[in-house]
Amino acid sequence: MLTQDKVISIYCIVDDLLKGINHSEDIRRSVSDSEVITTALISAMSFGGNQNHAIHFMKSFKMIPKMLDKSRFSRRLHAVGKLIYELFLQVGCYLKDMTCEMHYILDSFPVAICDNIRITKSKLLKGKKWRGYTASMHRYFYGVKVQLLTTGSGIPVGFFFVPGNQADVKALEKIIRNLPPESNVYADSAYTDYKIEDSLFAQQLISLKVQRKSNSKRPDTKLQIQNKLKMRKRVETAISDIKKLFPRTIHAVTLNGFLIKLILFIFTLQLNKIFN
Repeated sequence: MLTQDKVISIYCIVDDLLKGINHSEDIRRSVSDSEVITTALISAMSFGGNQNHAIHFMKSFKMIPKMLDKSRFSRRLHAVGKLIYELFLQVGCYLKDMTCEMHYILDSFPVAICDNIRITKSKLLKGKKWRGYTASMHRYFYGVKVQLLTTGSGIPVGFFFVPGNQADVKALEKIIRNLPPESNVYADSAYTDYKIEDSLFAQQLISLKVQRKSNSKRPDTKLQIQNKLKMRKRVETAISDIKKLFPRTIHAVTLNGFLIKLILFIFTLQLNKIFN
């Protein structure tokens, strides 16, 4: 439930994070970047990403009396899109440091920009690289894949976007490069690459615990299988919780606007997990 106290808490977190990185902006602005980002997060948290509804909510309850109109708000939001991602990563770093987290879970999920039948009419994306296949659903999609990294308890601490047809294993080293030594990373069989597994352990002492296929050269014991399944359920729950925040269709005029909305949905889940 969205309350005024929760909105204030989100604003305080965002504002403190911006101060922590010495973020500066024009003092003549009537609405700060902290207020813009807070409103955008509220739109993802309670309004399915509808920023106009969030703008109206913040203005109606006089939390931001001088709120921008929709057009100016959208321009401001696009200007701080990368900054929102950096704030998410900063919160993730705090979580890892404060909890001394050593267990992580990695998985990906597709986000379609349009139905297959409308691919030729798509204005946001062009090209075959965006057309991917989801084996678990036995269906193709046209859009992006989110490579998501969570803590052992399912709190998102890292993610990035790749084209729909990129294999998960290609993203492996990039998303776990900043994990502390002796970390354990659980992932499904799509991330199988023995060379990378050996390299990560030899150079960074990171243990990649991938679910093994029946014909794997490195089969798991029954106990290992159970442990990996247990950990994977947590990231699947996190992905499910992110998708629950999605509207039926994520509306965006540009690819950048689409990705910003995805960032906000994932950041929102991170904050919700902290508050809970």
